This record gives sequence, C-alpha cells and structure tokens, in this order.
Amino acid sequence: MKPFEVDAVTYAEIEKIIGSTESPVGIDAKKTHIIILHKLDELNQRMIRIEQLLSEKK
Repeated sequence: MKPFEVDAVTYAEIEKIIGSTESPVGIDAKKTHIIILHKLDELNQRMIRIEQLLSEKK
C-alpha cells in the first residue's frame, strides 16, 4: 500500500466521522481540522519521546 492510500474499511470509518450533509463539500470542516490537529499533536508528542530516548542513549 502506498503511504497515503487508505483501505476501504478505514476510509468508510473516517467518512462516517467527518461526513456532513449540511456542508456543500460533504464534510464537516471543523471536525476534520480538529481530528487532524489532534493527530499532529499525538505525532509531535511521540517524536519528543523518541528524541528523548535517543538523547539518553548517547
């Protein structure tokens, strides 16, 4: 699977979460951005922990 490909089951789950019949583009932009920012924060925290572990091993 390519880096930005999403399997059908995961795609459908995400679509249910961010979908909006009230939006002209079919997604709830606010909810989508909150999810993206939350995931970016999780990745940032993970990177900080990894950097700390690597620093301790030096």
